[in-house]
Amino acid sequence: MFSRRRMLQGIAASTGAAFGVPIAAERAVASPAADGAAKRIIFFMQNQGFDPKTCIPEGMKNSGSLAKVKLPEPISALEPYKERLHIINGLHGIHTSPSHSAFFGALGGYRGSDGVPPSASTIDYELSKVLPQTLLPHLCIGMDSIENMKAKPTIATLSASGAGQPIFMHSNPNHLYQMLYGGISSGNIRQQHEARSGVFSQVEKLAAMKGQSLPESDQQRYGQYVQGFKDVNGLRTRLDTVSDHLRKFAPAVDERYTKPKFETDWHDVLLDLGISALTSGITNTLTIGSGRGEIFGAWKGLGVDQQGHNLGHMDQPDNPIWIKIRQYNSRMLVRIMETLESVPEGNGSMMDNTLIVYTSNNADKQHTNGANWPVMLLGNLDGAFQSGCFTQLDGKRPINALYTSLLRAAGQNVDRFNMDEKMAKKFDDSTGPLKEVLA
Repeated sequence: MFSRRRMLQGIAASTGAAFGVPIAAERAVASPAADGAAKRIIFFMQNQGFDPKTCIPEGMKNSGSLAKVKLPEPISALEPYKERLHIINGLHGIHTSPSHSAFFGALGGYRGSDGVPPSASTIDYELSKVLPQTLLPHLCIGMDSIENMKAKPTIATLSASGAGQPIFMHSNPNHLYQMLYGGISSGNIRQQHEARSGVFSQVEKLAAMKGQSLPESDQQRYGQYVQGFKDVNGLRTRLDTVSDHLRKFAPAVDERYTKPKFETDWHDVLLDLGISALTSGITNTLTIGSGRGEIFGAWKGLGVDQQGHNLGHMDQPDNPIWIKIRQYNSRMLVRIMETLESVPEGNGSMMDNTLIVYTSNNADKQHTNGANWPVMLLGNLDGAFQSGCFTQLDGKRPINALYTSLLRAAGQNVDRFNMDEKMAKKFDDSTGPLKEVLA
């Protein structure tokens, strides 16, 4: 039985199935402009830490407006968008033990480590449940070296739908394109989509039948794999019902998909697919893992020869390598904002109803204790968050407080996120959201 489970796990992972994330049959996709109340949140998690000196304007030590200051070189691409930017310094994540990475703990606000399963759901998944419902509640994409993305097209390190229920992120854009747009494609993409769909349907039926003969102790685990195939097959069917709508948003496929020269070619088209999923209304929650929540990552397309763990041992401020990486990230953020700004929604644009959360999966640096966890917010989620400012906190509130703020802005009346009274007494000197960030 072990070999069958391993076989199913491998096939399901290659599809990018997000096990543990039910895709409700009644969820529908519609033009974003059709719903003036639509909201969406994007998480951009850069590995190897986020040194505050790479984002805080020189000489700015106290909270204040960004209007008359110049942004540091690593995030200079955001200079024209300062009125949408909120830089936050002084949150902590000591309780997550981030070191090389907090893994699931970065978005979960709990202790995380390499190879340790999630102990609870993460904030991105929780938000996907309360934001306007979509066909694909939550999409995760992960960027790494081309070798790692090919060898492991899906990996789960950052997001989870519950204790022991990781959510896979997609790293092969060809697989992701087939999942989202295979039904409206032609030629090889359509053929591969249909062939893959036929295999998945047969495997789902076979798996469901064979699972009944397993010992009771194995049936629950096996059932997760069966549910994964059901989710993928169900999503494919529902996407087919809105094919005319999706054609307006599907990115053009070029050689960056099939013949990438550098890993950044795949990074770029993965971002295109993530943006298209937002603008088409397929999803309202997108998580981007640059480095995929681990200690690796490569940016040879930027002229950066160093890669992987070595990058984490380099000081980030004034480092030409990290300036290139952070500028690349900033340009990605600009692409997201410009695209969403171009799509009408309600009385404004999609960007007016969007919030981007940019931070790292291991606080401020490699080998950190998590005492300082810098964050940048872009957008205000329909006026829910302050923007155009810098906020310096005193280091006494955890990242969980920010996540509580996100849930409050999404309409959930909660005072804490993934932190019980005992934990809060030790790691949080207050309760409720961050009053410094909410409007």
